[in-house]
Amino acid sequence: MLSQLLRRLVVLQPGEAPVLLASFATLLFTFSSYTMLRPVRDAFGITSGLDTIPYLFWAVFVAMLLLQPLYGWLTSRFPRSLFLPWVYMFFAANLLIFWFWFRLQTDHTWIARSYYVWVSVFNLFVLAAFWGLMADVFTREQAGRLFGFIWAGASSGGVIGPFIDKKLAVPVGAVNLLLISAGLLLVALVFMRQAIRSQRGGDARLAPAASATPEARATADAQRGIGGGVLAAFSQVFRSPYLLGIAAFVLLMTWVNTFLYLEQQAFVAKAFTSADQRTRFFASIDLYVQIASLAMQFLLFSRLYRWFGMRALLASVPLMMAGGYALYALAPAFMVLVIVYAVRRVADYAVTRPCRDSLFTVVSREEKYQAKSLIDTFAYRGGDATSGSLHKLLVDGLGAGHAAVGWIGAVIAAVWALLALGLGRAFQQRGAPGT
Repeated sequence: MLSQLLRRLVVLQPGEAPVLLASFATLLFTFSSYTMLRPVRDAFGITSGLDTIPYLFWAVFVAMLLLQPLYGWLTSRFPRSLFLPWVYMFFAANLLIFWFWFRLQTDHTWIARSYYVWVSVFNLFVLAAFWGLMADVFTREQAGRLFGFIWAGASSGGVIGPFIDKKLAVPVGAVNLLLISAGLLLVALVFMRQAIRSQRGGDARLAPAASATPEARATADAQRGIGGGVLAAFSQVFRSPYLLGIAAFVLLMTWVNTFLYLEQQAFVAKAFTSADQRTRFFASIDLYVQIASLAMQFLLFSRLYRWFGMRALLASVPLMMAGGYALYALAPAFMVLVIVYAVRRVADYAVTRPCRDSLFTVVSREEKYQAKSLIDTFAYRGGDATSGSLHKLLVDGLGAGHAAVGWIGAVIAAVWALLALGLGRAFQQRGAPGT
């Protein structure tokens, strides 16, 4: 009966249901945990001082620079069945440490800054590890059919996390939400192990022509370490124009996102006075965003992918954001900003992220884990840091107003759209028979 229901939502082949459901549940609980932490992060980001946020972006970038070689070493030496669970347990333990730290110290300024940096690192490393697993488990053809449904697990969790925050942030306090988040992350770990076991026992079902396909040969090696040196990801990216294109895509995406984020933070700082109130506001926005994303992922993504293809979908969100920034430039009001930022996030979850993760289904297994992690962490936060500093220069240094920021954002989004079209064409060429 469950398989029949799944077949109404996705194009499902025999043997795919167990690993699909385990993957969905892993992402659901992972994102429930993270989306509980994000409103708290954004609220404490304001508490630590609006003028410090661009510097916090640079702190995150430096943390990524230091941690990426360690992550590269882990992926080169240990099988995913060993190191991925330890990644999850490590971050769950960190949440308990932060909870004790918040409770023991009354001045939260530096704790808030440390927590802000940590959540950003947590988000990218945990999700990068998860999608490295997904790109390894599923083939390119399966990604087009199934990744939209799996990403719906993120939006499902994205509904649960903000809903808990919205209900409990003021009554119990934002700090105590960290304990619930840690528990959800441990539940995600249970389902991740099930996904690993399902894939290990079901490689033949997931790829019937196992002996003849590169994807099946990759999954046959899934339980060993990937190999390569500590800095292997850097050489993989700089040797490949395709991977450099993905890195540039992520960089421009973060520029578009960060400008909107910093504009929103400035408005929220004026509208709300306490961290608990800000947490509830951010949780409310997250809740509506995730509900809309969930509906699109369940009902539309696989069909849009089939109707229009990767190239059109990849360029659709940049084009949409060029229009959104132009609207904000013409009417730079708080509600316009909230709507544009919410639309951007819905489109990101429902379209851009499944497409971006699908881009890695046509690269080697080593690149799926190592180069993808580098792009999803190092390039992503490098984009945050540089765009945060540029925004600060425009606003504080040059006195640019909201309208000027809007027009500059529109230009960046237009360049992002052109790059997306080229990247989509490269993906199609790599996936063509004989390539």
